[in-house]
Amino acid sequence: MRRCCQGVGLPCLFKGVGMANPRPPRYLLVFDFDETIVDENTDDSIVRAAPGQALPESLRQSLHQGSYNEYMQRVLAFMGDQGVTMGDFKAVYESIPLSPGMPDLFQFLSKNHELFEVILISDANMFGIEAKLRAAGVHSLFRKIFSNPASFDKRGYLTLGPYHSHKCLDCPANMCKRKILTEYLAERAQEEVEFERVFYVGDGANDFCPSVALTSSDVAFPRKGYPMHRMAQEMEKKQPGAFQAVVVPWESAAEVARYLQELLKKKC
Repeated sequence: MRRCCQGVGLPCLFKGVGMANPRPPRYLLVFDFDETIVDENTDDSIVRAAPGQALPESLRQSLHQGSYNEYMQRVLAFMGDQGVTMGDFKAVYESIPLSPGMPDLFQFLSKNHELFEVILISDANMFGIEAKLRAAGVHSLFRKIFSNPASFDKRGYLTLGPYHSHKCLDCPANMCKRKILTEYLAERAQEEVEFERVFYVGDGANDFCPSVALTSSDVAFPRKGYPMHRMAQEMEKKQPGAFQAVVVPWESAAEVARYLQELLKKKC
């Protein structure tokens, strides 16, 4: 796993002769967004801003025409045609409830921010994520947010694009979270920041892909009963030991906070 001298002795605090260097974070905590940080799928939530809070049947039936990202581009174009504005979208995103216990986890991370580097990897969109995190007062907790680009064009329509391209056969064409996480760890290692452990908090099938890349030093926190949890269980049945990370299912994110708190106590 990603080992370094962080936190194991006085020499780690110095670089050169007599030059104090801030101690880097020891742990990386990765969040998903939909049905993890927030308690809904935001792509479904934004329909509340549409007239009648519903989509035409013909549009809903086009879900399997092309990628899901392309489907959402059509949904947003329809909503723009219906006069849905930036303010309308923002109001919906801001009103989406956080998942149970998530405020407790954010409070814990805020108190221990020097130990945890926090990032977010989501197949939602950047506009909605940032609107919600700012409304919840937790945007500053995140060092980096990876999501599909979204912006308002000259017509005032919310437009959506794919995040990147990749060769993973298990992920949607617009995003492989494993690729993002692997590249992020490599980038941070080049910057001389390596983590003792990686923690991954998610719920969906696209969170399972990066969690398979975790090692036995790391912890996967799948939301109990959701696809990520079921897929980890299925892998363990079919290939015992293939899923290396410790698996800690959660119903309330307060359980994640308690687990991390206990880990810190053992380190003291």
